Amino acid sequence: MKHITVIIPCYNEAESIGAVIAAFPREKLLRYGLELEILVVDNNSKDNTATLAAAAGARVITELRQGKGHAIRAGFDAISSATDYVVMLDGDDTYRPEEIMRLIEPIDSGFCNVVIGSRLAGHISDGSMRPFNRLGNWMFSHLVRYAYQVNVTDVLTGYFAWSRAAVMQLRPHLESEGFAIEMEMITKMARLGQAIYSVPISYHSRLGESSLSPIGDGSRILAMYLSNLKWLPETSTAVHAGAAGATSVAGHQRWNRSGNRRATNFYESLDTRTHHSRKSGARP
Repeated sequence: MKHITVIIPCYNEAESIGAVIAAFPREKLLRYGLELEILVVDNNSKDNTATLAAAAGARVITELRQGKGHAIRAGFDAISSATDYVVMLDGDDTYRPEEIMRLIEPIDSGFCNVVIGSRLAGHISDGSMRPFNRLGNWMFSHLVRYAYQVNVTDVLTGYFAWSRAAVMQLRPHLESEGFAIEMEMITKMARLGQAIYSVPISYHSRLGESSLSPIGDGSRILAMYLSNLKWLPETSTAVHAGAAGATSVAGHQRWNRSGNRRATNFYESLDTRTHHSRKSGARP
């Protein structure tokens, strides 16, 4: 049995958190040999988010430092040693927990280390995303694809899945306090050489008020994008994709003296006996 830890960072999500937790398809996951743990990170909510989450069966921790970035890092630090895969989604009922297998399957099959749920490539319900926000997301996603050479179509999504090894490699490099955390994660995962792919997901109108500031947070997201263009990890290692979330790392990405990434075939670094010689799976 493999273990999935779902991290839900929350700030004043009492209106929706119970429904989000209840919507996870636990019985279906068990049929595929996957057990689920829900970890709610309460980020100083002024309502009874924590109480309702615990009543719905989640493990609840509190992060006193305000900001989504702080909450996500606290969640990463709290995952159990039994965890094979980590999933993150928001607690505002905009994402569908029922779609979790769509994100887990590519990692479980050994295709990649990281999957992001793409709203822009999926279904966005009427009124759930403002035209200005959609335009900004489209712009950021194209900039990241071009500059970081990573195969993603929604860099501001709140629905992620990782192998445990990918999280452990990423966690020491995260610094963002607020809503720039998604941009930081994706750009640094690209620089770390992690194999990242997108799958289409559904996106719906949130319950309750959003604390996102399109202009203020947008400027911080842009600053994160620009600052990480020159960011390099201390070592050029990349986590192997593997059906069990392998913990080994090996360099499959090289850096030239100007700091630009020179792509190599991801699957050339994999054990061909395990991955059936899939050398056609080069990253873009």
